[in-house]
Amino acid sequence: MEKELFDFVAERADVLAASEASKQETKDAALAWKSAVEGADDEAIEAATTKFIDFLEGRPNTVDGVIAFAQGPAVELFGKETADQILATQTARKEQGEKYCDCDACTAAVELLTKFERI
Repeated sequence: MEKELFDFVAERADVLAASEASKQETKDAALAWKSAVEGADDEAIEAATTKFIDFLEGRPNTVDGVIAFAQGPAVELFGKETADQILATQTARKEQGEKYCDCDACTAAVELLTKFERI
């Protein structure tokens, strides 16, 4: 794997491993990738990367999913004012044609999936 691509994946794996927005299984997958590629040969890096990208498929939240969250559970979790702010922001993003959540974890996952032509 080219160094530039490796660094691209590594930077996003770091985000996914550390983000409060990442589910534990996503953090674990990112950490597993980092562990698998440490000192590995190119073939092992390619295999670990494919496994990581396979895992990420279908995981980023959609804007519609965030809107539904803002209209429901977010009210109880964050209060009406914050939920309304989330709803307004995501509704505007949807109107602009955005498809995915813009949190750091979803953004990192979408960037990886886009780079590997999976979305």
